[in-house]
Amino acid sequence: MTQAQFEQMVADLETTQGPADLSRKQLGEKFASLFVLSQQAVADHLDSSPEVIRQMVIDRTQILSNAEFLKLKDEAKPTPEQISAYYNAHLGDYDVVTLRRVFIWEKGKGSAHPNGLTEAEANALAQAIKQAYASGSDPKKLIKDPELVHFDEQPLSFQFGEMPGEMEKVAFAMQKPGEWVQVPDTPGSVVLLQLVSRSRRSLGEVTEQIEKKLQNEQLREELKALKKKTGIWMDETYFASKTPATGSSTEPDAPGAGKSSTERGEKDERQP
Repeated sequence: MTQAQFEQMVADLETTQGPADLSRKQLGEKFASLFVLSQQAVADHLDSSPEVIRQMVIDRTQILSNAEFLKLKDEAKPTPEQISAYYNAHLGDYDVVTLRRVFIWEKGKGSAHPNGLTEAEANALAQAIKQAYASGSDPKKLIKDPELVHFDEQPLSFQFGEMPGEMEKVAFAMQKPGEWVQVPDTPGSVVLLQLVSRSRRSLGEVTEQIEKKLQNEQLREELKALKKKTGIWMDETYFASKTPATGSSTEPDAPGAGKSSTERGEKDERQP
């Protein structure tokens, strides 16, 4: 193996697994063991054993699958014009609200704290906290039990789609900075929101976000079309079974690839 080939193998590993924790010398020793063992396996005719052949077929399929997937992914990358058009057609998705949130736990069903406040006590404390913010005084002085009340020390910003459903509906309906609204249907608690400001993320801020979304959508369509064109048939009776398959639930790794893309936290559109 030449120096260039060795450096390329190291680079390939670092692409899939991240920077190596070992020195070049240690990596060299590991590769030397790899080659010695692989050559001895051939000498022992292990390359003709059914188990090894099966594993080699899986590895080859994985490598070819990865290569084609990367090709499709590159082809699915949207143009700047497509990204801009999507942004302009979905402006509301990039609205941002900056809020103060107050959570007061009550007694009764649905409460996270059995020693919470009564409904009347919670509502009275909610009003007092709002008045404290309005007058510029410290709302912490109103709280006797910090386990029963939580509020944001500093306002927090949320883009549309980042909050729970009902809370988001209330938050993005608010228009006037400084106004308070109580979120309805929160059993066991009183939840208040104060709007600090509204804004919208610029195209430059969300270009990468939109690019990934459009790219993934295009990949899904490409893979769907490929499956239809190939005519893959699946036994629905078998796949309807709830019995989990044995072994790993992710696709097998290519040789030396380490963790799968799913395990590395990347969304792989090949996963069902």
